[in-house]
Amino acid sequence: MSLPNGFLDELRTRVTLSSIVGKKVTWDMRKSNMAKGDFWAPCPFHQEKSASFHVDDRKGFYYCFGCHAKGDAVTFVKEAENLSFIEAVESLAREAGMTMPARDPRAAEQADRRTLLAQVMDEAVKFYRLQLKTGAGAEARKYLSQKRRLNEQAWDRWDIGWSPDNAQAIVDHLQAKGIAPDLMTASGVVAKSDSGRMYDRFHARIIFPIRDGRGRLISLGGRSLDPNARAKYLNGPETELFDKGRNLFNQSPARDAAGKGKPLIVAEGYMDVIALSEAGFTAAVAPLGTAVTEDQLRLIWRISDEPIIALDGDTAGIRAAQRVIDLSLPMLEAGKGLRFAILPGGMDPDDLIKAQGAPAMQAVLDQAKPMVHLLWQRETEGRSIDSPERRAALDKILRGHLARIADPSIRNHYADAIKRLRAELFCTNAQAYRPFQPGPFRPGRKFAPPGGALASTRSSLLAQGQGPVEETLREAVILATLILHPALIHRFSSALERLDLTGDDHDTLRQMILAGADLPDLHAKIQVSAPHALDALMTRPHVAIAPPVRNIADDDLAALCLAEELAKLEARRGARREIEDAMEDMDGLPDEGLTWRLTQAAEARHRSEKTGPTDSADLGEDRAALSRHLQSLIDSQVWVKKTR
Repeated sequence: MSLPNGFLDELRTRVTLSSIVGKKVTWDMRKSNMAKGDFWAPCPFHQEKSASFHVDDRKGFYYCFGCHAKGDAVTFVKEAENLSFIEAVESLAREAGMTMPARDPRAAEQADRRTLLAQVMDEAVKFYRLQLKTGAGAEARKYLSQKRRLNEQAWDRWDIGWSPDNAQAIVDHLQAKGIAPDLMTASGVVAKSDSGRMYDRFHARIIFPIRDGRGRLISLGGRSLDPNARAKYLNGPETELFDKGRNLFNQSPARDAAGKGKPLIVAEGYMDVIALSEAGFTAAVAPLGTAVTEDQLRLIWRISDEPIIALDGDTAGIRAAQRVIDLSLPMLEAGKGLRFAILPGGMDPDDLIKAQGAPAMQAVLDQAKPMVHLLWQRETEGRSIDSPERRAALDKILRGHLARIADPSIRNHYADAIKRLRAELFCTNAQAYRPFQPGPFRPGRKFAPPGGALASTRSSLLAQGQGPVEETLREAVILATLILHPALIHRFSSALERLDLTGDDHDTLRQMILAGADLPDLHAKIQVSAPHALDALMTRPHVAIAPPVRNIADDDLAALCLAEELAKLEARRGARREIEDAMEDMDGLPDEGLTWRLTQAAEARHRSEKTGPTDSADLGEDRAALSRHLQSLIDSQVWVKKTR
């Protein structure tokens, strides 16, 4: 549907963004300045405790410094309510008292038909709920209360019903309501045999209504009590209302619960979701009779940045986990991940909660593993890797998985994680084949000093293995400079957001810096919120002697130092990336193209490191010349990676 010129502009002027967003968040009154239309709150799109979500009423835009969500009122309603663009516009227009432009006849006809189909679904659910309370639903009530331990209040909360054995009952009921036969079949509730006879698709089944992201009925699921039934669970067919690959069971309530801090759990079926929700895990969803699809995974990530995939510990559950891994690898983005909780003994969530209670389920969730561990487990578990050829085969498989990850940053981190796991595995194997044999003392033989390594050695970056040491130290100087010179945060915020941080707690400090850009007492705030991270940062000798740390009153000096550190960091990482990429590209002897790339990377790094005076305690003799050079770095933003 196209909108007339000026309609959206008028809509945006009639609604106040803060009033729309305020329905979903709680404003941070200490940080917000409502008189100036400046609002801050924890982000409604990802789980966090700090107020990094900013709304500017004067400009009509919002931005999250954590997950980088941004947009206007229409975008916010669209994302927060999982609506289409037109549905979001309609919702805002109602709130603003504006009349939506007339739609073309065909679109209106389609909308009217969807409304009629939704009415069919409503009538069917009312009928099934009533049947559960009658004598015909006695067996279903017994199953729900005794085997599933759901009381009558839970039946009502989930609109659970019963479709009687009489396959004509729903047909007769809908006809009595004046519903046309074509609408009955188009809704998916009623099916038609080859002979043309209409019958209840779900007869003799417990009924679970399925709703979309706005809570509207779109289909039904049925659970048979007959052990000889061809299908234990039956979902409605694809209809004008229902696309099973683009919806999730319990989607709307789970989104609301996740927005309040509950972890999002992805289970396998209706009863798992119901059992989890009734036990207090209210942010639970499930796919609808299919393996998780790309569209469902996108829906899941819109609800939560890091959902937990809770799967049965049986063979089918493990296979389902592997399918999710294969699906999600190309879709991974920074901040969007998956964790996996495999239940013990072949149990599903419903079984575990009934047998051991909610604390046992919570313990399983607490032990959920990152996806890289499941990927590694799949390729190594039960496999003998006792020869160079088998190790090479494993490396080839793992490289294939890494190549499917589109995001280069995530691909690098996955590669690092796999290298660590690989080292642990092969080191363990090596120890198994070559046990340590203590020998007699010989002069010149190296041995550990009495008492082990010093505490300072154990805490050093080299011992901790936090990536390239120089890069981590440069990150530390950048973060410390911005904490002590908060007036520079806005100037360097985009560069800080793009930094690929490696040091412990560095990302935590980055989020606090970006969220506290306008706080003059940022250092004190961080000291209260993250004292250990701040102390670890500031007590590093390399940080303590940095010029902007020693001269906290000189913002100009700090800006020059930031520009230099960012430039050197990008140059060093650029050179390392080129070398890594070139090594992957090599097949035999390197060609001229690879040689040129490595040469250019080395020259870029050399150029950046020629500006070294700020690494010392002073800025050298020619302060003016150096200032001009570093100012040129700031103006050209040399730390931004240029695309070739």
